[in-house]
Amino acid sequence: MTEKTVYIEQRKEGDYAIRKPDAERASAVTPTQREAIEKAREMGIQHPHIERVRHVKGGNPDKWRRG
Repeated sequence: MTEKTVYIEQRKEGDYAIRKPDAERASAVTPTQREAIEKAREMGIQHPHIERVRHVKGGNPDKWRRG
């Protein structure tokens, strides 16, 4: 079985959207990144691609990490 790809990204409104590649609409929107990750796992996605939203030593925003 192949893993479905979804992205968790911060919207300009400040909340977080769960999107499939090339989707215009979000599959779900949550107030926090943690809730978006939990929601993606409830949807059967074990390793969503998560947008970095902080500046850290190992990465900056606009980079992706696997959750």
